[in-house]
Amino acid sequence: KSSPGQTMQAIVCRKWGPPSSLKLERVPVPTPKKGEVLIEVRACSVNFPDVLLVAGKYQAKPRFPFIPGSDIAGVVLATGPGCKMYRPGAKVMAMMPHGGFAEKVACPESRLVPMPDGMEFQ
Repeated sequence: KSSPGQTMQAIVCRKWGPPSSLKLERVPVPTPKKGEVLIEVRACSVNFPDVLLVAGKYQAKPRFPFIPGSDIAGVVLATGPGCKMYRPGAKVMAMMPHGGFAEKVACPESRLVPMPDGMEFQ
């Protein structure tokens, strides 16, 4: 599900291959569902499991197309129904199966942890 008419940039995997096969594309901005928050991604790590994932050599194999990237930090933009722990403007970190190589991501609130005071996104 996405926000009507809104798009963002994301690194998209459409077939198994090396990281060089990934493409920067415009995709719909996700809409947070029940229990999810929409996060503006400010930082996302690049890990060896991401390389394995896009090569099809990781135990999890998402359906195509998918957006890699599992460890993110950012700012909550919006919350879906039922969210109680975080509000827009909160600085958070999250670990997800994939989706982090994007400007925005919808993530279950249960996967979030608050960023420590004084920690920057750099």
